[in-house]
Order: sequence, then structure tokens, then C-alpha cells
Amino acid sequence: MPLLAGAVLGPAVQLQQPDLWGSAAYLALGGAALVLMGVLLVRGVGARAPIERGLALLLAATLAFGLCGARAAAFASRGLDPSLEGRDLAITGTLAAMPQSNELGQRFRFTVEEASDQGRAVVLPRLLSLGWYAGEAAGGFEPQRAAPALRAGERWRFTVRLRAPHGHANPHGFDHELWLWEQGVQATGYVRAGPAHPQPLLLGATLRHPVEQARQSVRDAVFARLADRPLAGVVAALVTGDQAAIDKADWDVFRATGVAHLLSISGLHVTMFAWLAAAAVGAAWRRSTRLCLAWPAPHAALAGGLLLAAGYALFSGWGVPAQRTVLMLASVAWLRLSGRRWPWPVTWLFACAVVVTADPWALMQAGFWLSFIAVGVLFATDPGGPRPSGAQARLAALLREQAVVTVALAPLSLLMFGQVSLVGLVANLVAIPWVTLVVTPLAMAGAVMGPAWDLAAGAVQALGAGLQWMASWPFAVWAGAAPPLWAGAAGVLGGLLLSLRLPLPVRALGVPLLLPALLWQAPRPPAGEFELLAADVGQGNAIIVRTARHTLVYDTGPRFSTDTDAGQRVLVPLLRALGDGVDRLVLSHRDSDHTGGAAAVLAAHPGADLLASLEPGHPLASLRPLTSCRAGQHWEWDGVAFEILHPAMEEPAVRKANGASCVLRVSGAGGSALLAGDIEQPQERALVDRDAPLRSDLLLVPHHGSKTSSSDAFLDAVRPRWALVQAGYRNRFGHPAAPVLARYAQRGVPVRASDRCGAASWSSARPLELRCEREASGRYWRHRLPATEADGATTTP
Repeated sequence: MPLLAGAVLGPAVQLQQPDLWGSAAYLALGGAALVLMGVLLVRGVGARAPIERGLALLLAATLAFGLCGARAAAFASRGLDPSLEGRDLAITGTLAAMPQSNELGQRFRFTVEEASDQGRAVVLPRLLSLGWYAGEAAGGFEPQRAAPALRAGERWRFTVRLRAPHGHANPHGFDHELWLWEQGVQATGYVRAGPAHPQPLLLGATLRHPVEQARQSVRDAVFARLADRPLAGVVAALVTGDQAAIDKADWDVFRATGVAHLLSISGLHVTMFAWLAAAAVGAAWRRSTRLCLAWPAPHAALAGGLLLAAGYALFSGWGVPAQRTVLMLASVAWLRLSGRRWPWPVTWLFACAVVVTADPWALMQAGFWLSFIAVGVLFATDPGGPRPSGAQARLAALLREQAVVTVALAPLSLLMFGQVSLVGLVANLVAIPWVTLVVTPLAMAGAVMGPAWDLAAGAVQALGAGLQWMASWPFAVWAGAAPPLWAGAAGVLGGLLLSLRLPLPVRALGVPLLLPALLWQAPRPPAGEFELLAADVGQGNAIIVRTARHTLVYDTGPRFSTDTDAGQRVLVPLLRALGDGVDRLVLSHRDSDHTGGAAAVLAAHPGADLLASLEPGHPLASLRPLTSCRAGQHWEWDGVAFEILHPAMEEPAVRKANGASCVLRVSGAGGSALLAGDIEQPQERALVDRDAPLRSDLLLVPHHGSKTSSSDAFLDAVRPRWALVQAGYRNRFGHPAAPVLARYAQRGVPVRASDRCGAASWSSARPLELRCEREASGRYWRHRLPATEADGATTTP
């Protein structure tokens, strides 16, 4: 038991490191721990005193820490050379996975064989994530040739531009860099297929990646067979694991009803497939006396179910959740086949240790915790004895198990996702058997009998109608502020206590343990002060301003594609985690890098009013009554003053959107902030000439740091303590411009750019402090840029 616990504890500690040591240090530490562990094992630690058990736990954790660190250091050493970022590189290699298509082009994984920079051979990471886009979606402002229909296994030679993996860094946000790290991807980029670049050359098809080739063939066959694109996407996802094939609207319904895990190749999905496969193998095995005499049918069923589940996970893309599940199933199968009957806590911890040893970074993923805690809760609440017989008894047992998992995981879901589906219990009771016993078998059968896909689509359509109906129920989803870790852990313990077969007074103790997680309220600033959070949305503006009882959002970042934007991907989850309802949305002007996420924010917050510099016919004006920005507008929330300083004209000059930007000044008792949109030097000069109240402690740098803005007179009038630039990493506009940064540096103003800082948090109550998310929650897999003179003073963690 101490050894198993140490195998989990060691990686958990190592994952908290902000920076890696050298591989030699990790190996030396792990080697020393291994030698001392050998001494303890020879002495028989299992029968020794508790102090020796504690020492065994410490040594096992140290060994696991060293192995995890050595793996991480070795992987990091193979990363992209920073000097190669942004350069045109000629590469040759093979498509390692079936490509994903969208309206901009195609994305795919690429295995590199050789690479060169202007004829000089260079070393690149082996696995890249590349895009091939048409038009001006890539390559700066230069149009690109459209990509042909790419296929897995094809060998290509083309020119690419690469960069280190760099995602958004926001509180409670998805860690894209960790996800790529787990996938083994160490550089991202795009194909350069403009007129000035060599024509991409298809060198021919190969036999490499045969599983991916088969997956792509099946996916294409599904879409060719089924005319209904959303239904085809769900069927393709169930067969091949291509979750990108499912429409965003369908994902919203699946999440609202708590069945999203069934429509992706999740741990539960693979487990249910293993159970069905084991039942089928066992039934077939029992039909042969000779086979039963050679090997017991239960053992054959267990091994056959595991192998078939592994094959299904492999064909569905061998995603990280599926890999973890196969390892967990293999661990339990090995225990049973070897005749070991360990207590359930030891069995559970053994499976956990095996998974963490193979993939230590799983500890940072929500799916790992949801899966293992669900399994642990079911173990702990299992009454033991023979399984119930009869349909009514089995239904009652299924209902109880589903209720137990729902109650126990509710606090964890709030902690990780900021919401819980209140209809999930009912939805899963219907969806689990329907998807497992009807939809998935039909979808798999379609690979050999095409008409089965028609039946699978009909079954998906019937399920979807029921789920949409449940998703429309009032209070179908309970959203709340993300509780702190201690509250989430206490809530899981409380749910477990409520579910155990214990005396009622003992079970009632679970209620007070649940309450902190379920009723958590995120702290807000005191009256008279405000907090400002500049979200990391890439190339675009998105600011959240919070007072004691109100929340304002200034701009909503860019649209990334037709299916996703900064509102849906960043702002809505962030506001939900903070427990905030938006009172007012201010859109500085019409450019898409400021309004891209507005529709998602307005849909999630129907009570928000809209103040914007948009023309009356703008599409967003149809979603909410629009009040146009104009100088002189002001209001007060909780002792905090808000004032619009620009535009001064009655009607904004929409032909020049940047110049019509709403400029908002927010002032509290301890400090003030100026949000300047994309105004340029003529508008800055007009503000100075009007003697507008520009003096502010924090300035959102105009136009993302473009050389057309941040004039000397304007900066002298504002005199900020801090300057924030919201711009994408290696953006094609060159923001922030070097001359602009020089002007801030001349005045001793530290500049915090979102590509280095991530989300920036600032409070009027502490105007001298600014928190950068990328620094404060730094981990060694996160991309960090070297400091520059423009960074100025050090931020506070």
C-alpha cells in the first residue's frame, strides 16, 4: 500500500514544479531512492512498524518523482529551437493522423523525417500540429493556395512556419499547452503555400499509420452515407473517435444533459464496450466444452473483453482518456487472472498507480479525477454479495449507482466545469443503455453493413430529441462559482458519506461537507473599489470589471472560426467560474477582434444591456437593444464611477471603426483604469485637447500597441502605473510595436503583454500590484518568453 500511494504522490508533487531540473538530477534522486527501497524490501517492510511504512511511502514517492521529472526533462530537451520560430522551413514527412477540416482549411498531425532552413539541415521535434489554410487565414496578409484532400499516411514536402505551443492562460481555463504536451506535440504551425513559396509536393501514399488510414476511410464513408451532417458527425464520432465531427449545438445539448461522456470515446465508453465484448466472448466460449476445459470461460471473457476494448480504443484514435481506461482495465484484469483478491481500496489504488506511472500528467486532467473518483465511489458503496436478479432489482441497483455517482461528483463538476447538469441522472439512465446497447453496436456494424449507419442515425435522432427536450427544462443546469480545492474535496467526501450504507446520523454529516462547494461565492471587491481582469484571448480585447455587486465586460475578443470564439471558449466559462452575471456589455467598436465573442456572452447573460459603438444595422443590434457610446455618459455602481470619454460626436464615424472606439474610464477610491479600445493618435489628440480626465493608474494600451497609437502627449496625460497590451503570440501585425514600447519605457511604465503575462488581474484597492496568470500559476510545460526591458517592474504573484 505505501508503494502504491508513493507511485501517485511522487508525480503529483513533481507536476507542481514551475521549472525543470536537469535529467541527471532526477535520475540521481530516483536511483538513490531505488537503492534504499531495495534495502527496505529485503527487510520485509510489510510487517514492520508504521515508521518504516512511512519511509517506504517517502522513498516510493521520491522514486516516482525522479522518474517523472526525468521523462519530462528528456521530452522538453527535444522541443523547438526558439531561433527557428517564424522562419520558413522546408520539411518532409508523413501525415500521422486523419486531418480535421473546417471553413478555414485543414489541420493535421505530421511526423517529420527531415527539415532544412535555407538549405541548412535543422533538427525539429518529431511530431508537429500543422494547419493548411486557404486565403489569408495564414501567412500574414498573403493569400495561400487551398489544400487538396489530405489523407493519413501521405508523404509530403512543403514549407512551414512553426512556433512553440502557446495557448491561452486564464484562471479556471483549459490548459492547451498541457494537452499538446500529453499528445507528444512540441511545435505548431502552418503550411506556407503562397505564390512566393515552393509548391507543396505530394511524394506519394505510404503504408504508414494504417489505423489512421482506416479511420479516415470509415469517417468519409459515414459522411457519404448520411446526408444529415449533425447526425453523421455523431455516428462518425462513436466509430472513429472524431469528436470534431460533432456540431457545437449538439455538444451544448450533451453537456447540458450530462451525457457528453457517452458521445466521445471516454473512459466510460471504453469500459462499457469492454463489458459488452466480455459478455459476447464469454457466451461464445461456453458453447465449446473443449475451450472451457482449456481455459475457464470467465477468464477468457475477461481477456477477450480487454483485447477487444483495446482494439476499439486504438481504432477510435487511441486518445489519452482511452489509453488511461485500457491501462486501468488491464490492471484489474491482471489481478483477477492471477487469482489475487485484494481489498477494493488496494485494487483501486493499484489501477490508479499504473495509470499515473504511464501518464503522470493525467493528474492534471479533469477526466482522470472524474473517472477514478466515480469508480472509487462505486467500490465504496457496493453492498457486496451476489448481483441482484430480476429486471426490477437490476433497475433499482442501476438507479442507485447512478444517483450515488451523480451526488458524489457534483462538487467535483462544479470545481472543474463550473456547472452541474440537474437532469443528468434521468438523462444518463436513458442514454447509457441506449448508446451502449443500440447506437454504438449499429454504428460499428455500419463499417461492414452500410445500412446499419442509417439505423444508428435514426437512434441518435431519437435520443437527440429527448435530450433537447430535457435541456430545455427550467434549471436543467445549475451553474455556480468554482469552489476552491478544499471545498471540492470536502464536497466529494460529503457525497460519499451520503451514499454509504451507514446509520442515518453518520450519513447526515455529509450535508455540511457538501454545502461549501455547492454554495460557494467568489470574493468580490469592497464597496468603492473594483477589480479588473484582462482575459487572455489572443489577438483581441476582452476585459472584465467587477465591483461589489456588478460586473461589466468590455469587448469580447476574436472569433476563431464559425464554431468557436473567445466568448464561448474563454469569457463565458470564466464568468461562470467567478459566479458573475453580466450587467453591461460594452463593445468598443465593430472590429471582429473586439466583438467576436459578443453573441456568446449575450446568450449566456440575457440580463446584460448593450452599450457599443456599432452602426444600427449591425447583426449584434438584433440580439439586444443597443445604446450608442458617446462622451459624457456616466453611471455609478457600488461607489465606483464609470464614464465614457469618446466618441464625442453624436453618431460614431463607423467608416473608421478604430476612431469610433468607446473609451471608458473606471475610477474607484484607490485607483482608476482607462480602457482605450483601438483609438489612434488623432483621437488621442482630441481627448488631450478637450482636457478629458485621462489620468489613470492602469491603461489598456490603445490598438494593441500599434505604432498608430500611444502618442507622447496622450501618455503624458494618462501617466499610468501599468500598461496592458492584449495581443496574440507572434501575431501577424507585429503588436506591440517596438517604437511604442520604447515610449512607455522612456516614462518608466511597465508593459504587460498577454502573450507573456496571460490573463492580468489588477485591483484599484492595490494599484501597485498586478498579477500575471502565466507567472503566478507557472508549470514547466507552459511556454514562457524571456523578459524584456518593456516588462519593467516585477509583478506580484
